[in-house]
Amino acid sequence: MKQLNKIQSIIFLVGGLLMVVGACCFAIMWQQDIVSWVYLVGALLFAVIQIMQSYDGNSLSVKRLKSIMTLADVLFVVAGLLMIDKVYGVFRPMFDNFESYVSILYNKWVIVLLIAAVLEMYTMHRIEHELNNEKKHQ
Repeated sequence: MKQLNKIQSIIFLVGGLLMVVGACCFAIMWQQDIVSWVYLVGALLFAVIQIMQSYDGNSLSVKRLKSIMTLADVLFVVAGLLMIDKVYGVFRPMFDNFESYVSILYNKWVIVLLIAAVLEMYTMHRIEHELNNEKKHQ
C-alpha cells in the first residue's frame, strides 16, 4: 500500500477521532444535532484519505480487500447521513407514512455503522497479512 504523507496521516487520524467522538456522543444522546455533523465530517475525511491510498501491487486478494474497504468507507458516510436524518428528518418526506419511515430508515445508522466497522476491521487485518506474505515471497 502506498504510504500516506504527513498531512494525509493527520487528516486520516483527525477523521477517525471525529468519527469516534461523534458516534459516542450521538449514542449517548448528547448534542445530537451537532455531533451528527461532527461524525459526518470525520467519516468524509477518513473515507477520502483511505480511498486515495492506492495499492500498486499485483495481488488480486489485496485489490479485492481494498474494494471491500472502499465499501466500508461508503457505509461510514451513509451512517453519518442516517444520523443526520434521525435528527432532522431529511428523508422523512420520501415515505408515505411515519410507520414505514420508522421501520425502514429511522435509527438504522447503528446497523450500517456496525457493518462498516466489521468490514473495516476484517479488511485492515487481512490486507496487513497479505502484504506481509507478499514481502516474504519477494
